[in-house]
Amino acid sequence: MKHTNKALVLGTNYYIGLAICRSLGKKGIHVVSVNHKRKNFYGRSRYIKEALIAPHFQDEEKAYLEFLLAYGRNQDEKPVLFPSADPYVEFIDKYFYELKEYYLFPMDRKGLLTDLMDKTTLVEYAKKYNIRVPETLDIGEENLYDKVMDQIGYPLLLKPADSPSFVERYRQKAFTVESERELKKLLSMTQRDGHKVFIQRIIPGPEKNNYNFDAYVDRNGRLAYYTTEQKIRQWPNNIGASTVADQRWIQEAADFAIPFIEALNYRGFIEMEMKKDEKSGNIYLIEINVRFVNFTQLHVAIGMDTPYLHYLDSTGQDIGSKIINYDTGKRWRYLWEDIPAMRGYVRSGQMTREEIIEENKHPNIVPSTWAWDDPVPGIVFVFKHFVDRVFRIFRGR
Repeated sequence: MKHTNKALVLGTNYYIGLAICRSLGKKGIHVVSVNHKRKNFYGRSRYIKEALIAPHFQDEEKAYLEFLLAYGRNQDEKPVLFPSADPYVEFIDKYFYELKEYYLFPMDRKGLLTDLMDKTTLVEYAKKYNIRVPETLDIGEENLYDKVMDQIGYPLLLKPADSPSFVERYRQKAFTVESERELKKLLSMTQRDGHKVFIQRIIPGPEKNNYNFDAYVDRNGRLAYYTTEQKIRQWPNNIGASTVADQRWIQEAADFAIPFIEALNYRGFIEMEMKKDEKSGNIYLIEINVRFVNFTQLHVAIGMDTPYLHYLDSTGQDIGSKIINYDTGKRWRYLWEDIPAMRGYVRSGQMTREEIIEENKHPNIVPSTWAWDDPVPGIVFVFKHFVDRVFRIFRGR
């Protein structure tokens, strides 16, 4: 395989970026990390050959763009861009044509990435292709609170159209709302802060009713790789990001996801999150991710190496195909957030201590951060959080 193009990883201050660096570095690819602060590094991986400090991608957007363009101009071959978080995807889509001149990435048309990330636009796409989504209300509806009672009921979810800015502001993906009074308060707050939000029904069912369909669509539009996962725990409980997930083949999830993804004319890695209603048995679309996800290290472990597929496909090389329509027995875990997640489930009565202890006996764990061949990031992560905790204690927090 040809590995002469550099790989530019946008954001390595989280374990997703770390997984990308490790995947590519092990293949002998020249990995370049791009961050805006040194202290935000998720530990310095041995697989990073260049560690660049750029202007802030949001606060200094134009300067960040010029930084990337200047770097690209000075390369003999176009580097491959790797977004590790939603804001980087938004940035790439916004400056699609400027970046395409000096960089490689799979998507071949501007706008679709942003459309799929925007929750309100995603609902429109889903309706167009007859994909089931939870009952949804726009906050501008007449007689809104009457419609909430008639069509959705409490508790409900208040969700953002633009997840990255919402999560950055409130540190969670959505609000669970228990009453009309609480809804009015949260609507006032989000409108004041300039966030576009909408109301959605909560799909009933345990965490294990949350499924993911993860796929890589090659430059010919072929679903070359795909598999499914099942969430075990997440943080915050019920509405957060996975802290434990199994690779497990779920045929009904694949049957639900494949027609929609094929209809999108998408290119690159894509993840479709969904949930099965425990009462009706119907599966509903929850959201689409168009960047590398929490389970990237799991994908590498099961033979669906999404960062490497992204690299090969972007550089015009054959990626082959592999459909993982069987159980590999591998489980991914992010221990740091799984600790409060476990406590939360016990407090709420959703899980017992005995159930959690039994789940934790799983023999084949893929950790989010620790790696024996690249230990520094894990050590730095633990040390950083230990120091932060000590400071909080001394400050009386």
